This record gives sequence, structure tokens and C-alpha cells, in this order.
Amino acid sequence: MEYRRLGRTELRVSAICLGTMTWGEQNSEAEAHAQMDFALDRGVNFWDAAEMYPVPPRAETYGRTESYIGSWLADRGGRDRIVLATKVAGPDPRLTYVRDGRLGLDRRNIEAALDASLARLRTDYVDLYQLHWPDRRTNVFGRLGYDGPADDGGTPVEETLAVLGDLVRAGKVRHVGLSNETAWGTMRHLALAESGRGPRPVSVQNPYSLLNRSFEVGLAEVAAREQCGLLAYSPLGMGVLSGKYLDGAAPAGARLTRFAQFRRYRGPQADAATAAYVALARERGLDPARLALAFVNGRTFVTSTIIGATDLDQLAADIASIELRLDRDLLDAIDAIHARYTYPCP
Repeated sequence: MEYRRLGRTELRVSAICLGTMTWGEQNSEAEAHAQMDFALDRGVNFWDAAEMYPVPPRAETYGRTESYIGSWLADRGGRDRIVLATKVAGPDPRLTYVRDGRLGLDRRNIEAALDASLARLRTDYVDLYQLHWPDRRTNVFGRLGYDGPADDGGTPVEETLAVLGDLVRAGKVRHVGLSNETAWGTMRHLALAESGRGPRPVSVQNPYSLLNRSFEVGLAEVAAREQCGLLAYSPLGMGVLSGKYLDGAAPAGARLTRFAQFRRYRGPQADAATAAYVALARERGLDPARLALAFVNGRTFVTSTIIGATDLDQLAADIASIELRLDRDLLDAIDAIHARYTYPCP
């Protein structure tokens, strides 16, 4: 396994991060424990969760993913063997069952969310506490276009950072990170932190894959120059880049078969781009998923690639992608496809 520095901290995290959002919906507690055992045995020391997991979020399963991690820690011990990340939910009208539906990145919400996460995780601290999405209206979660600022009544970044600073000083959080954030939002957090208004974000967790390279436009330079690296989620576009959904296929038990509402990485342009990347991989004798993951793993602004699997064979293949290095000829071929299908998915 390869390890990379998390921001400007002393922590070194595996270049492959174990994603957990299927645990409690598609995966049982025993299966989640088996995945944690398997990943740790192969050098994956970085795990990412969230208070709202598993996905799709439901009142009946809220917090279950963190509880599975907590039961693993209680049974196996060795908290210091892993770098554990989780997230606090931002405002969302669908999450009416979380803190009475009055969500925001203010003191009341952040402190309550963290204390509940720590209880479920059965730990005294998290290594990385992330803001799951901004407390303002902006172009994230499937939007490329931006139609200007609005008086959305969101919590000021200064207030959010002040709360996070208190949690760091209390020893409940070691480092903080962003998620589903823009270039402006990232630089705003960094600038305020530099002026002493709170802890400096060490990472930004955003979507990044062959189907969505929008991070490269403005955020990649921020990530590289500010040592606030990308934790890339959906590197396979929810499994689409494996090619298993091409030509209308709907494999039994597969994520997008079970949850047809997830259309973020589907559509005519996305399907055409996927077909091109799958064909390229097969021409070069590579598994399409392995190619897609290796592309993300190799980007200089990526700290870690977050993988998610529902069985151990899939998990093994995803972890093994770190061993593949793409040569210049293959990268040029990928860029040629990207030029034809620049942003098939937002």
C-alpha cells in the first residue's frame, strides 16, 4: 500500500480509503466487519463514514454505519491502527428525522452531531471531522452551473470554524475537512483559518472520476498549492465505470438496480463516455474498473481514493488498483475521450 500525508498534518493515510456508505443497507454488520478486517490486513488504514450513512438515507437506518464501525472497534480494539473520518450533515429538507430537521453547520448541530457520532463509533475522538456539504446554496451535488449568491440564511463560515476549533481543543477532533465544496468555499475556509479564526482544513472530499473531472478546473490547484488534498468519492461513478450497466443491463443486487433513483452517472452522454472508457480498457487488456481507479489514484492532487464494495472480491480488486500505473500513451487516450465527453456528469 502507498501512504500519503493528510494535508499538513503528521498523519499518513493509505492512498485507498475504505468507504462505508453501503454498511447497514446493502451490507450486514458481519459483512462490514469482514470488510474492515480485510482492508486493514492489506494496509488500508483510512476509513470514511458519515452520520447520515448508510445511503440512501432513511430514518430507520440513520447512524447504522457508524454503529457497525463502533462494534468492530469494541470487538477488535486497536483504535490507533486506523485514521477514522466521519461527517456532520448540512441542511437538507429531506432529513426531517435528524435533529428535528433543523440542520445547519452551527454550534448546536455540530456539537450534537459529533457527540452522537462518537457514541456510535465507541471512540473518544475522530481523526478527521468533515462538513458533509455547505451551509449555503451553491452548485454542488450534480450541478455545474452557478446562478449567483443568494441570501440563504446559512451559518457564516466564521461561526462554523469557531465551533470546530473548540472541538479540536477539547480533543474530540484531531483535524477538519470539507466535502462537496467549491473553490470559493475552500479558499474561504483556508483564509479564515490562516487568520486565526479556526482549524485549517486538511482535505476536501468531492466527486472525481473519468465521468466527472470538474475538480480539475479550479479546485485541483487549490488542493495542490494549499496541501488540502482531494479525497475522491465515486471514483467509479457508483459502479457505472465498471461497464456492468451498459446496454441497459441491470445486474441483480447491483446498487443502481436496487436504487434506480441514483441517476447522477447515467444518461446518453454518460453512457457513451462509459462505453468509450470500457472499450479502451479492454483494448489494453485491463479491467475497466481497475483502469478507472488507477486514473484517480495517480492524480497528483489526490490524497486518497474512496472505494466502496459490497463483497470481498470487489474490495480486493479495488484495493489492488493501487498497483497499476498508467503510462503516457494510455493517459493520452483517456484525455482524447475526455475531449469528446468533457462533462458527461456533473
